[in-house]
Amino acid sequence: MRTVPVRPGPAVPCGLPAAARPIVRLCLVALVLLAFAVPAGATTDDDQFAAAVDALALGSYNDRVAAIEALAALGDPRAVAVLEALMARDLYTRKDTGAVVIGAPADSRRQVRPVDPVTGTIGEPVRTRSLAKIRVNNRVRRAIRSALGALTLADPEPARRLDAAQAVFTARDPDQLVPVRRALEHEADPDVRAALVQAAAAIELAAGSPAERLAAIAVLAESSDPAVQALLSERLLDRDGAPVEPDDEVRAAAADALDRIEQRIAMWRLVGDVYRGVSLGSVLLLAAIGLAITFGVMGVINMAHGEMVMLGAYTTFVLQDAIRTHAPGLFDWSLLIAVPLAFAVAGLVGIAIERGVIRFLYGRPLETLLATWGLSLILQQAVRTVFGPTNREVGTPDWMQGAFETAAGITLTYNRLVIIVFALAVFAVLLAVIRKSAFGLEMRAVTQNRRMASAMGIRTGWVDALTFGLGSGIAGIAGVALSQIDNVSPNLGQSYIVDSFMVVVFGGVGNLWGTLAGALSLGVANKLLEPTVGPVLGKILVLVAIILFIQKRPRGLFALKGRAVEA
Repeated sequence: MRTVPVRPGPAVPCGLPAAARPIVRLCLVALVLLAFAVPAGATTDDDQFAAAVDALALGSYNDRVAAIEALAALGDPRAVAVLEALMARDLYTRKDTGAVVIGAPADSRRQVRPVDPVTGTIGEPVRTRSLAKIRVNNRVRRAIRSALGALTLADPEPARRLDAAQAVFTARDPDQLVPVRRALEHEADPDVRAALVQAAAAIELAAGSPAERLAAIAVLAESSDPAVQALLSERLLDRDGAPVEPDDEVRAAAADALDRIEQRIAMWRLVGDVYRGVSLGSVLLLAAIGLAITFGVMGVINMAHGEMVMLGAYTTFVLQDAIRTHAPGLFDWSLLIAVPLAFAVAGLVGIAIERGVIRFLYGRPLETLLATWGLSLILQQAVRTVFGPTNREVGTPDWMQGAFETAAGITLTYNRLVIIVFALAVFAVLLAVIRKSAFGLEMRAVTQNRRMASAMGIRTGWVDALTFGLGSGIAGIAGVALSQIDNVSPNLGQSYIVDSFMVVVFGGVGNLWGTLAGALSLGVANKLLEPTVGPVLGKILVLVAIILFIQKRPRGLFALKGRAVEA
């Protein structure tokens, strides 16, 4: 048998007819091209982003603004970190290579860790003198805020979207109107949506047609934001007083909207002033309610009452210091623990003062005043010796931190609200003790007729001591509250002693309801006068008004018979 040689030919896939060969070859070529096309596209995107970042370091400030706009136009999420670094002045160029890097903090102040803005790679620390900082001015900052607003409108975090909407409102760039409207189509958060609507209206007011400007004014007129008020004011008149809006109808609508916004802002400011007045009144109530017992009920002019407040504040400081050292997990409960502890400390010191000094001076108010004033100096110096003359830090628990804002941007802090509720609670408990308890009955009996009470078997001396201790203990509780809004120092009590006496005298000596009314009245009056005449003149006017009032009603708002009055 003869063997026939076979010539090599083109490779043919098994099982495929000859007519299908061109189609298979075409599919293979397409797959190869597609495989190389994806990385090539990604590389092109990185090259575009890198070129846009490098442009930030070139040219003048005007060129930098154009580079920021070009970088934002790419829509790359990596641009947010670059622009934020540029705003924070943390964007540099390497002096050796000219590459743009983000400066991350390092262990030394003279060093930074260079971060590649394209890949996010963090390099080894380099000295800052090997880098050149990319400078910005106000115009560049405005461009950055506008670009960040457009880039973060689709951020997953509502807080960042809200910041972005506010940035767009401030920039009022017409190019941002389309991204804002696109974001509105998908926005579900009510706060962010309201900010986007306001931002879109601000843009249309700046660059829209007369009909669009009228529609924008109708939207902005529903706001109570001072920024909207400023925007409409700028739209009406420029700095020289010349009209800015050319259309008469639009100008009239803007003026009407501005009046409505100003009325709402004035109303919210009044609400804020009343809230701050009630807050100040609650502080005065806490500081004066103990004095209403020692001065109003017992007739003792206690100039050391402010030092009882100070002792309560320092008790809070010592307790928190111990909790931080031994039981950090209890810190959020520190104020609740400090309330009974401060009451006990200040109350025991008050009883010691009454037993050691005051009981020998009943019926001699001038000697009582001088003696308690001397005691106040002794207590202040004792605290300076133990804790030093500087202010001490008293922390605020998490549940008291934060604030809520009104429609006009007025901030109402949580700690003030807690103090208001706390002051009213202390007032209610003290009222119940005086009216419902056996000790309150004995205290009122001694106040009305000491000899008869003694004849009935009431130990008047101990009633005096416990009454003075009760007033001092409440002052200690006031110190716990005041430690959250004032400096804890040896002079803490001196800031409130005069106001406390004013509250007690104005409300009616010895009357707790008068103390409540006097504290809230003086607090609200002070805060309502401050915006117009200032804090100092406001206090002077309040003092003059109280003096004139006492001339007409010497016993205050609510007169109450007591030992001092009968004497």
